Amino acid sequence: MSTKVTRRRRSASAALLLVLALLTGCELPAAGQPPTEPVAAGPLPGGPPATTVPGRPTGVAGVTPTVVPAVPISYPATGGNRWSMAPAETAPARATGGRLLRYRVAVERDIRGLPVDDIATAISATVNDRRGWTAGGTWRLRRVGAGEPTDFTIYLATPGTRDTLCQDVPDGYTSCRNGDRVVLNVARWVQGVPGYGANLATYREYMVNHEVGHRLGFGHERCPRRGQPAPVMQQQTLGLHGCTASAWPYPDGKVRYRGPVGAYRDEIPRRAGAHSAH
Repeated sequence: MSTKVTRRRRSASAALLLVLALLTGCELPAAGQPPTEPVAAGPLPGGPPATTVPGRPTGVAGVTPTVVPAVPISYPATGGNRWSMAPAETAPARATGGRLLRYRVAVERDIRGLPVDDIATAISATVNDRRGWTAGGTWRLRRVGAGEPTDFTIYLATPGTRDTLCQDVPDGYTSCRNGDRVVLNVARWVQGVPGYGANLATYREYMVNHEVGHRLGFGHERCPRRGQPAPVMQQQTLGLHGCTASAWPYPDGKVRYRGPVGAYRDEIPRRAGAHSAH
């Protein structure tokens, strides 16, 4: 083959590569270097994990996944007294004996970041726990939905609406039971109390069990002895008085744990206001 023909073919090949590069947006390798392998798109090293919308392609060059930010918890000092109701639970209750009491779960609509389904799941897990009020065989507790016959309603309410529902001395701090209303103050649900420290999940269990205990007819109790667990009917929100924090009426699942009947004259902290947490 002549030198002229070889040069023409090389020139034609170079021209073809240039045209392909312009059409596809690829970068030509430098002279003397092999073509680079394709690199899969991914997060930058050290970057935070992203939550993406299901069904959107990820890890594909040229496609930016949609990031869904976490919803912060927030609520005003006083809400509008409008409610979202949880649906009825579908799983059968653990307890099979005793009087059936039906309850609803409602979350005030001004509370953001605490979906009613999540609150209902947490409450139902507490009331159906083997250490809860159904352990003694006296009651069965079942969550029903809106429009169904009910024996009481458990509300998660803003501090100001708590005062409206409780109809007691307004304090905006504590929770309460008023007739068939079991009212949980969202400020305590989110912030807890000093005696429980960072153990917020256990304090929420205490909140539910204490106020439901009032609906079942139990009054306040005191610490039986310093260093012992506090009875669930002790006003642990306001002070432990030498006892240790405890959330369950039947800690061993068999015997009701009690304290002396009575209450302390604890000072109630100042009224809670609006809250926003990120």
